[in-house]
Amino acid sequence: MARAVSPRRKLINTGLAWAIGLLIFFPILWTILTSFKTEAQAIASPPLFLGFDWTLENYGVVMERSDYGRFLMNSIIIAGGSTILGLIVAVPAAWSMAFVPSRRTKDILLWMLSTKMLPAVGVLYPIYLLFIQLGLLDSRAGLVIVMMLINLPIIVWMLYTYFREIPVEILEAARMDGATLKEEVLYILTPMAVPGIASTMLLNFILAWNEAFWTLNLTAVDAAPLTAFIASYSSPEGLFFAKLSAASTMAIAPILILGWFSQKQLVRGLTFGAVK
Repeated sequence: MARAVSPRRKLINTGLAWAIGLLIFFPILWTILTSFKTEAQAIASPPLFLGFDWTLENYGVVMERSDYGRFLMNSIIIAGGSTILGLIVAVPAAWSMAFVPSRRTKDILLWMLSTKMLPAVGVLYPIYLLFIQLGLLDSRAGLVIVMMLINLPIIVWMLYTYFREIPVEILEAARMDGATLKEEVLYILTPMAVPGIASTMLLNFILAWNEAFWTLNLTAVDAAPLTAFIASYSSPEGLFFAKLSAASTMAIAPILILGWFSQKQLVRGLTFGAVK
């Protein structure tokens, strides 16, 4: 039987949750506020929190200087394409590890996860040369492949966890009724794991959207996403903080809106199987 939480404990927990949430959100809030300042106000000392003259000049300069729509479309294609391609590869892999495990399944999963510990710069040179040879440098297709590969271990791990929560007896019953492997995965397993798959898609999309290292090193003009759009406001003459903040706000706004509207689905998926 669950023990009741005292009102005092509930109040403390709520206060801590709000404090942590505000602490995490403050850099985003500061970036948004700075985007409405002049360059002089952006570097003022002491910093100006609300006592400044609000202006939209920075957004106007950013829109005139850069083709924001092109950067946005590249980000959508790269993040969306890597997410779809990752699921095509990860769903069968996670299914086989969850329902047809071998003695080495856990070792393979740990090995896959260990690849995330490798510094990206350690493999930049061979991948850069490989992209030149294959003609994938500064291309959307190249970045889709890279984003899919670097996030694939996380996708497989998450889907494996979700699939393990599905009773194997349901799949066995489907096989006894004559379901093929394709029908088992498409019409039985996938619908039952929709919350987990949806949260995996959202997380992978966010990770691909925010990736900066590979996009800055493997793109120049044609396939540059919003991360490159932000970096373009750093120049040899220095940082233009107000305009950089405006560009950053325009880059994070779509993913913030997506996260806000899909937060229930994301939380539901991330806690899938946690409560019995």
